[in-house]
Amino acid sequence: MVPGEDGPLVPKEIENAADEPRVLCIVQDTTSCKTINERITLNLPASTSVRQLFDDVASKVGYVSGTFSLKFGNGDMTELDAAQGQSLLDAGFEAGKKNFLHLTDKNGEQPQLTSDESGTADSSGLDDSTQEKFIGPLPRDGSVGCTSDYVSQNYSYSSLLSKSDTGYVGLVNQAMTCYLNSLLQTLFMTPEFRNALYKWAFEESEEDPVTSIPYQLQRLFVLLQTSKKRAIETTDVTRSFGWDSSEAWQQHDVQELCRVMFDALEQKWKQTEQADLINQLYQGKLKDYVRCLECGYESWRIDTFLDIPLVIRPYGSSTAFGSVEEALHAFIQPETLDGPNQYFCERCKKKCDARKGLRFLHFPYLLTLQLKRFDFDYTSMHRIKLNDRMTFPEELDMSPFIDVEDEKSPQTESCTDSGAENEGSCHSDQMSNDFCSDDTLDEGICLESSNSVDKPNKSPEKNSLYELFSVMVHSGSAAGGHYYACIKSFADDQWYSFNDQHVSRITPEDIKKTYGGSTGNRGYYSSAFASSTNAYMLMYRLKNPARNARFLEASDFPEHIKSLVQKEKEQEEEEKRQREIERNTCKLKLFCMHPVKQILMENKLEVHKDKTMKEAVEIAYKIMDLEGVVPLDCCRLVKYDEFHDYLERSYEDEEDRPMGLLLGGIKSSYMFDLLLETKRPDQVFQSYKPGEVMVKVYVVDLKTETIAAPVSVRAYLSQSIQEFKQLISKSIDLPPEHMRIVLERCYNDLRLLSVPNKTLKAEGFFRSNKVFVESSDSTDHQLSFPDSHLWKLLDRHANTIRLYVSLPEHVPGSHASRSTCLKSCGDFCERVKGSSKSVDAILEESTEKLKSLSLQQQEESGNGDSSKSTEGSDFENIDSPLNEADSSGSADNRELENRILPADPENNFPSEERSDSDINNDRSTSSVDSDILSSSHSSDTLCNADNAPIPLANGLDTHSITSSRRSKANEGKKETWDTAEEDSGTDSEYDESGKSRGEAQYMYFKAEMNSGEEGSREGQKCLLVNVDKRITLSAFKQQLEPFVGVSSSQFKVFRVYASNQEFESVRLNETLSSFSDDNKITIRLGRALKKGEYRVKVFQLLVNEAEPCKFLLDAVFAKGMSVRQSKEELIPQLREQCGLELSIDRFRLRKKTWKNPGTVFLDYHMYENEISISSNWEVFLEVLEDCEKMKSMSQLSLLTKRWRPSQLRLDPFQEIVLETNSVLELKEKICELSGIALENLEFAKGRGTFPCDISVLEIHQDLDWNPKVSTLNAWPLYISDDGAVIFYRDKTEELIELTDEQRNELMKKESSRLQKTGHRVTYSPRKEKALKIYLDGASNKDAAQD
Repeated sequence: MVPGEDGPLVPKEIENAADEPRVLCIVQDTTSCKTINERITLNLPASTSVRQLFDDVASKVGYVSGTFSLKFGNGDMTELDAAQGQSLLDAGFEAGKKNFLHLTDKNGEQPQLTSDESGTADSSGLDDSTQEKFIGPLPRDGSVGCTSDYVSQNYSYSSLLSKSDTGYVGLVNQAMTCYLNSLLQTLFMTPEFRNALYKWAFEESEEDPVTSIPYQLQRLFVLLQTSKKRAIETTDVTRSFGWDSSEAWQQHDVQELCRVMFDALEQKWKQTEQADLINQLYQGKLKDYVRCLECGYESWRIDTFLDIPLVIRPYGSSTAFGSVEEALHAFIQPETLDGPNQYFCERCKKKCDARKGLRFLHFPYLLTLQLKRFDFDYTSMHRIKLNDRMTFPEELDMSPFIDVEDEKSPQTESCTDSGAENEGSCHSDQMSNDFCSDDTLDEGICLESSNSVDKPNKSPEKNSLYELFSVMVHSGSAAGGHYYACIKSFADDQWYSFNDQHVSRITPEDIKKTYGGSTGNRGYYSSAFASSTNAYMLMYRLKNPARNARFLEASDFPEHIKSLVQKEKEQEEEEKRQREIERNTCKLKLFCMHPVKQILMENKLEVHKDKTMKEAVEIAYKIMDLEGVVPLDCCRLVKYDEFHDYLERSYEDEEDRPMGLLLGGIKSSYMFDLLLETKRPDQVFQSYKPGEVMVKVYVVDLKTETIAAPVSVRAYLSQSIQEFKQLISKSIDLPPEHMRIVLERCYNDLRLLSVPNKTLKAEGFFRSNKVFVESSDSTDHQLSFPDSHLWKLLDRHANTIRLYVSLPEHVPGSHASRSTCLKSCGDFCERVKGSSKSVDAILEESTEKLKSLSLQQQEESGNGDSSKSTEGSDFENIDSPLNEADSSGSADNRELENRILPADPENNFPSEERSDSDINNDRSTSSVDSDILSSSHSSDTLCNADNAPIPLANGLDTHSITSSRRSKANEGKKETWDTAEEDSGTDSEYDESGKSRGEAQYMYFKAEMNSGEEGSREGQKCLLVNVDKRITLSAFKQQLEPFVGVSSSQFKVFRVYASNQEFESVRLNETLSSFSDDNKITIRLGRALKKGEYRVKVFQLLVNEAEPCKFLLDAVFAKGMSVRQSKEELIPQLREQCGLELSIDRFRLRKKTWKNPGTVFLDYHMYENEISISSNWEVFLEVLEDCEKMKSMSQLSLLTKRWRPSQLRLDPFQEIVLETNSVLELKEKICELSGIALENLEFAKGRGTFPCDISVLEIHQDLDWNPKVSTLNAWPLYISDDGAVIFYRDKTEELIELTDEQRNELMKKESSRLQKTGHRVTYSPRKEKALKIYLDGASNKDAAQD
């Protein structure tokens, strides 16, 4: 026998598998929503039988063979017979190709698991960025927890539910909590810590169990020891830390967590037997001393530590320590204080050479070593990880590192520890008296006559041998990675890998793989930025048989732990029962049309497969909360298709059948839903049979032009149109003789069903259908359908949308203009108040007044063409009801058909018909906008005088300004979307001949005041507009003129999106097709853009201000306009809107790219020709101190700033203008500006976004000073455009020396300054949240300290 590909042994006679074709089977488990995305892959010999295939699949997925079905996944879903003995090739499998199979339920029952004693682990634990790079120990027997669990497709689902064969339980990774899992498993595998934790008894009366950290740790340890699950959740533990779900996505340092957790436990254990547990197990002592080399006087203090940080690579060295022993020797190696670092000796009363160092006095029972693999590279300004090799022994002798003489010294006992202040650190830079309550802490000890100092007694202490039992490994880089732990069990001396929920056996050889170092030639990126796996934290235990403890057995548990074990066991059994119920529960969407509210309610129905239909109705009745609304016996469940709004079938006489059979078994998802149908007590439920189609019938009344609410009718696809008419006639009581049926197959696709013998299927009926029915003896049916009144009404019904239009708040303009406006419309408003008129009459009269007002303004301005001003306005095409007697009464029931023609600017505003040169010479948006605002009149009185409209069933009413009719010319027109990304200017609404493009269109428009619109400001008027969405934006604006009070060319339309962002709609010739019901529109006063015009945002460039970019105003630039002309138009606007008094030669315009200043625009440049312009363009306006220096495009404008290292200060920006791109000219210009000698000048290009801020602590060495180039457009400068930032300095000026206090203070100031400007002080790959454990269990309580 020899091993095959998948592990099992295969007969030797087919050992040469290459001679036999193989069948690749890919099986997808569709029995559960949790396994729907999981696949297993089997590569089997073609001679394998179908029966063997079922056995192999069952073994892989953990199901009992024979309790599931396998079906081909190629579309026909042919089911395989498990009893077949034929080979895979004979069964239809293809060799050498992928054969997809679906694993499904058998007879509606889910497959049976091979192990019922199971738990769940909902999280995969693959949180960190380096899971695929896991280089953990490989199991020797293919057990769970090996690398293949991450990458292999041969994944066993049962392994997620069953306990590892190692007997140990894993921990589920919440997201990025692998560091927490590694530490928790190490503490659990420490007998002394676990036993002490078990001895602590929780008092529920004193503390909330949810926030009690020791209790939640105790529960977790109990589950790790007794649970039958494969992995345990840690959410209860992290919740006791006061963490929320966001903390699960923050990876922290495992050593930092150890410190913080120990501190939290000490706080929680105060006044208990375990109060000093952490110190007893983990705390050691060391002496921090300074010894005078002249007199031998020594000052010292005692520090405590919880772990020893060992340097991997000494500072400034390229060689790392090779072992932990070397690093420990370096740790206690003293340094000599000489030169400027001399020590002031209390005995000598002067500064003397001294020796400063550390001596270990006492090692803890549990020794923790942290290998400092994370460092900061000041050359690259990056955090790096040191992947150098560092060995560590399985047994570590600490006797060479302890100072026996000092440990026995009586002075040692008289000093207090500083561990609490130092948070367990082994040494500190703060040499203060805070470490001791005694004022004489720095007492001198004369050691002149002591030979033991020069020749200390190094005889080994008795119990100084430690054994390694935990290696916490980090896999990844300084930017992120993954933690796991390799732990030796003291129960069997076997090493195990605890990798989140995966636990596997490993060997001591696997431990050696965590030493680090490169295993191959990785090239240039072999160290700092390479992802590697190596030991980060080591834990040793003192080898002392008298103290070494064993794990407590279940029989030796304290009584409170036994009670806790029993409680957790019962809870686990209850979870198991709930999972079993969950597996047998059918879950579907449930809908119900509320009988009173008439709204479709949606919920979720969960019903056990053994529940009957009658019981399911009771459950649905309670879910939909219909008690007291409708009796239970007036409800039933029917099969429903929400997407097509189709009732598939009803379940008559099946009330006692189980739901599992009625629904086709338990499935992860169903292709249908259920509807809880209701009826009145006097009604009878209709029977819905499979094969029927649902038809929603809308009855149309041509006389009243209304469309009634739909009536549902069920029919068969085989029925003819004539039979269908008879069916409708019975349902809605309409005569079938003159009945016309119109089918709406899709949006606006109306089809008249005129062939009596044609079947519904042939006409295109489907599961759910929509028809319109009209049955009258009018002559309309004699017309062709596209020309009939019925078609027009349906067409209007299909294309009308409802919009909310917010009108502008009219601000007063000049007194003269406002008086003219009031005088023009005052008499008319008085007449409106005294009479009741139709909306048609009111709008007609307001339009006439608007026309006369516009003509009056033209005559006063004197710049209009009299011949053009006498032409009839487009609004004269609307028949005025004022010409009829008593129009207020007759107009109430009449709808006017009006042609919507875009108003020609030649008629109302002839000044706008000018040549490009005229426009360029005289273009001022501020004056036009001022006239608009001053001449605006309110239409509130007009709208409020409208009679109440008569509503239609489709939401329209009889007071319409125009009727709907299809435009033949518009049928083939392509509709485009009006989006915020438009950048090509405005489209003209006129063609070359000056004719309106919408001249032949009749579109529906109806507007009424809507004062209750949500979101509208107080006092702001809002219109509710029903309009045909095929109307152009130009025509839509004309219809809004009477309500806005100004011409359509004098206001702008802004579309309001869901996020309340507003974007201007500028394409006048596009329709409203992109709008839908209840969309919002805001109208703002101001001149609308014409063809070739662009709205431009103008920002002021303030190079020496903290915020160099300041918004000024919106302006309008046009194609063909020169820069000087745009500056002339800006001057009055800047004066009026911004209070800036500027002359045309004392400011410039320049390109703006985000916040960076760019090309300077010269006065003779033309927009669109030399300068590209687009919609929502942005430019900088820069105020000049002197006249413009830039005269030619060949010149280059740069911004320079001097760095003064002796003062740690940067001077303000100064501009220099270069004639060429020569570096020499740049240097000469800077020397001329600064007075620095040419040979002493050094310069560097600024980095990042303008103003290229950089910390004064970094600029001296961080920038690329004095690049060796001769031209500015070469690497590394790449300066080819205006606006580049150049720093320069005098190389003879030395950098000032700072003390540590000064540097720290300056760093804080720089950090604050750069954060305000949005620049970072130093590189950081991601902002890490500080690791904290909140003793009160609530993170927000400590928010102020953050």
